Amino acid sequence: MATRRVFSGIQPTADSFHLGNYLGALKQWVDLQETRQAIYCVVDMHAITVPYDPDVLRRRTRVAAAQLLGAGLDPERCILFVQSQVPEHAELNWILGCLTGFGEASRMTQFKDKSAKGGADQASVGLFTYPILQAADILLYKADEVPVGEDQRQHLELSRNLAQRFNHRFGQTFVAPDPYILASVAKIADLQDPASKMSKSASSPQGIIDLLDEPAAIRRKINRAVTDAEGSIRADEAAKPGVTNLLRIYSALSGKPVAEIEAAYAGEGYGKFKKDLGDTVVDHFTPIRERTHKLLEHIDTVDAILIEGARRARAIATQTMTEVRDRCGFPPVA
Repeated sequence: MATRRVFSGIQPTADSFHLGNYLGALKQWVDLQETRQAIYCVVDMHAITVPYDPDVLRRRTRVAAAQLLGAGLDPERCILFVQSQVPEHAELNWILGCLTGFGEASRMTQFKDKSAKGGADQASVGLFTYPILQAADILLYKADEVPVGEDQRQHLELSRNLAQRFNHRFGQTFVAPDPYILASVAKIADLQDPASKMSKSASSPQGIIDLLDEPAAIRRKINRAVTDAEGSIRADEAAKPGVTNLLRIYSALSGKPVAEIEAAYAGEGYGKFKKDLGDTVVDHFTPIRERTHKLLEHIDTVDAILIEGARRARAIATQTMTEVRDRCGFPPVA
């Protein structure tokens, strides 16, 4: 049986990834490169759907790549590149856009949420068509699986629909990808507002633990994390969302089941629990932070890894687009 291919991408829209990014995506990426043909992408073209500074984007793209490498991605076991280095993403985006209904695109909930904040009249066409470019990213590599968070299920369903629509109209070309979701870490909540997802755009600085945070900052944020007045350490999403979120984080980083952690802290207060959780996060993130900073001191090495990754990615992308162009009725390119 052939090895299944997995594709995923992440935006370089901040100076550091956060705990939610790590548990919801990056940790899975590292694990999947052991059992899948893994292709990972820093999606800088997605990052320009809102106003941005080119110099900041360039720096953050490199910082993002360094963090991915620092977290454990191995260029020998996966393909890592930057989206804009492979122009076939944009070409396939246009073709798929011509197969997508306006009403279909209008129903994407993320556009509704994001445009509501700044007003639909101020939203870019790129923000509106973002899910179509995301579909192009995935379908270009004929990925069998895509690691996604719950909030991306709708976008992945669009990718599946567009793959099937193209295949029906023009002949079997694309794979309709399956979602790869780990339910236990599908949603990591804001430490200060456990009803909300941990997010750079929505969370307060105290609600987010950054991958590149110093140990003292990590411990401080966990010590101040919202819990409740009850004092017992048990999972209950409705009654104890803050504690449940901390248990979910502890379980994901330690590998221990939530029930085992609950039993270990039976009769204990939140103080010891938070101290031990802080130590667990620091122990996990410190090597990643140190490796990232070391890579950033040798940025030419990072650039070389990305260029080689783009070369390998483009070998797949050009083969796909040769098929697509032929089936769409376009003449061959030189």
